[in-house]
Amino acid sequence: MVYATFALPLPRLVKPEAAVILPTPVELHRSPGGFTLDRQTAVHAGPGAGTAADLLRTLLAPATGLPLRRSPDGAVRLTLTPGEGEPEGYRLTVSDDGVRLTAATVAGLRHGVQTLRQLLPPQALSPDPSPGTPWWLPAVRITDAPRHAWRGLLVDVARHFQRLPFLLRLVDLLALHKLNVLHLHLTDDQGWRLPVDAYPRLTEVGSVRARSMVGRAGSTTYDPTPHQGAYTKAELGELVRYAAERGVTVVPEVGMPGHARAAIAAYPWLGNRPDRQLDVWTEWGVCENVLAVHPRVIDFCRTVLGETADLFPSEYLHLGGDECPTVEWEQSPAAVARAAELGLAGPKELHGWFLRTVGAEVLAMGRKPVCWAEDSLSGLPPEFTVMPWRDAAHGLAATRRGNPVVMAPYRSTYLDYPQSDRTDEPLGQAGAVVDLAAVHANEPAPADWSPAERALVLGTQAQLWSEFVTTRCEFDHLAFPRLTALADRAWNPDSDYTTDFLPALPEHRLRLAAAGVRVWR
Repeated sequence: MVYATFALPLPRLVKPEAAVILPTPVELHRSPGGFTLDRQTAVHAGPGAGTAADLLRTLLAPATGLPLRRSPDGAVRLTLTPGEGEPEGYRLTVSDDGVRLTAATVAGLRHGVQTLRQLLPPQALSPDPSPGTPWWLPAVRITDAPRHAWRGLLVDVARHFQRLPFLLRLVDLLALHKLNVLHLHLTDDQGWRLPVDAYPRLTEVGSVRARSMVGRAGSTTYDPTPHQGAYTKAELGELVRYAAERGVTVVPEVGMPGHARAAIAAYPWLGNRPDRQLDVWTEWGVCENVLAVHPRVIDFCRTVLGETADLFPSEYLHLGGDECPTVEWEQSPAAVARAAELGLAGPKELHGWFLRTVGAEVLAMGRKPVCWAEDSLSGLPPEFTVMPWRDAAHGLAATRRGNPVVMAPYRSTYLDYPQSDRTDEPLGQAGAVVDLAAVHANEPAPADWSPAERALVLGTQAQLWSEFVTTRCEFDHLAFPRLTALADRAWNPDSDYTTDFLPALPEHRLRLAAAGVRVWR
């Protein structure tokens, strides 16, 4: 495994010839001169801009030690201008006289704050003090706004659990890249991490796996160390609050009707053979054990999703919905009878029925259901948001049925695939190499789609499934700089890989290193 590492203190890039920002701003004009933040620098926050001013102070304090006190005469001025500009857009001017940041929304001000951080020397991102560094900002005029409203990352904490500090650090890295969605994959066959008061055995039993497979699906080698972990409601509340302060929405995923063996291990009556005690699955791959379809299971889902909605104020609740083998339903007299009672053609149709039924419960809570795209789910109502992952063509088909989509095709967004074919590349999913260029080439709304089809594209996100990710170092290796590439194109579709992104990457690597990220190569 090869990492690019930098020993601090980093080179002091005090007065770069060009202001290097990632994601690439829509418009950036460099001017002579600049402005230095020092202990006398004060911040003026106009009406409604106080939270952004607090964020600026919070983010810069560890490295700079600057108080950035509030003052009506502050040289750094943050102003809300409602109704002027894009919802997440901002305008930033740095001159010899100071800094002017304006935006139509607090979200736009937050993005401008992240741009200000990147205009400073890389040490500004360090969690430790950097005494003696001149906190100089180059003179610029920036007008910027994202193309897509949904720009995110899925993190799988079900297969390998990650504690709260890992997630808080990740939120900071997402916000730095102007990514605004943390999709939290909380439950799967291999572990249940979500606290549910009504069903305590979900975490008492479902969060503990006796062993873990070593290698890809089908391996016969195991790590015998038990793997376990679950969040408390207080921890998830802290995550949601921390993320919201940085402009990141946490979207929870509770997988159903497949990817549910950990739940069935906790409560066997959830399965199609309630007389059988299963364990939390210790394999990788697709498990044939799925939820049963009797009314008590639907009540269970309603209760679990209700408690999930109470924890996560996100507009969206993700139901999983993919990779649902139907063999147990086909072999279950109760499931066959249930399909007939519902007027379905057969047990295979229970997959779509299940998601439509549970999706209606989500809608009744005032939220929007999300699921992964599958060929068997072509009949989902337009209220469902769909995530195509096998092929971008599934996204086009979904938009033609009226479903909003968040594009997540695995060949350009799955960061658990190897990023090169080198022999020293760590183990990843088989079948493809997802390199930096492929991620930057990700196009959520292709030009050959019709305007109506492109209008239903909410955005895009990367996925980092965790079969092969147990440590922060392994996560960093897989995520960066590929996540930076996805963020760049999700924000600015006109960013060119060769002339914009690659020239900006060396300085951005210094920023990531200052933040403690172990960057690949």
